[in-house]
Amino acid sequence: MLTVSGARVAFGRVAALDGVDLEAATGEVVAILGPSGCGKSTLLRAVAGLQPLDGGEVRWDGEDLAGLPVHRRDFGLMFQEHALFSHRDVAANVAFGLRMQKIDASARRRRVAEVLALVGLAGFEPRQIATLSGGEAQRVALARSLAPEPRLLMLDEPLGSLDRPRRDELTEELRTLLRRLGVTVLHVTHDHDEAFAVADRVAVMQSGRIARIGSPADIWHDPRSEAVARFLGHANVVTVGNDGAVPWGRLSAPTGSAVLRADAFTRLDELPSSTGDAVTGNVADVRFRGDHYELILRTVPGNFALLARDPGAATVGETLSYSIDTTKLAPLEG
Repeated sequence: MLTVSGARVAFGRVAALDGVDLEAATGEVVAILGPSGCGKSTLLRAVAGLQPLDGGEVRWDGEDLAGLPVHRRDFGLMFQEHALFSHRDVAANVAFGLRMQKIDASARRRRVAEVLALVGLAGFEPRQIATLSGGEAQRVALARSLAPEPRLLMLDEPLGSLDRPRRDELTEELRTLLRRLGVTVLHVTHDHDEAFAVADRVAVMQSGRIARIGSPADIWHDPRSEAVARFLGHANVVTVGNDGAVPWGRLSAPTGSAVLRADAFTRLDELPSSTGDAVTGNVADVRFRGDHYELILRTVPGNFALLARDPGAATVGETLSYSIDTTKLAPLEG
């Protein structure tokens, strides 16, 4: 098990890590999710031993790793930029870590063939790096990280350089591969769709701290803070007043700030009979999303902007009414 306790890293007056606590169990995939500059890559580098801690500890199975050099931690690290050796073929790239371990040539060849087959590149040993597609290069980099059989695999934006269709395809492949391997993984990304698809648990970082951690479903349904909610794409943050008062009417909800998910809306054929758990609004914008539409409603009354997910089409300026499922409303802290 990986255990990070009170990890602190500062660059001048800027706290890149500000008391981070994190655990990853054997075989667990944990995604570190957050915007640029939140500290997620610094955390990965600190675990790897590439970034000294100013405070706190990194432990593996209870052993403090302070002072243990990178090459003795038995951790695999894969960066977004691949860092492949362009002057060497695929086999030589994948075998790099094995040579550092002084594995003999025949065993290296067997292991290279094994991991290339594992990532779907059987027979690619003689290929030159310049001839690979972006996705193939990504897999070679992953195979190189896996070849020494690391006890922890760390992926830093592994799909960040790919276009969206290829990224979506490789996300599913990566999920299947990591489940098959059963290795402990820290997966850094800024893309919540990627994190949700790959990880068992997701740690959302904000300003050097872990603001929320849990299963993908947990943090999506209950983000707990406005910053996490908005980062995940929840647009409807509302303040519920006394007796459930909101700008357009009332909701069956406790007093305080809350996030209302875009899938909470069901279109009505006629104006609601009461202002409770319903809303009427003018369509200000329509966005086609493939299997649904996203509508921006300006509420009547209140002129409050709401994002509603609707399977049906609409036109700008149209007046629509919706019932609201308040089980899809989550309170926010602070």
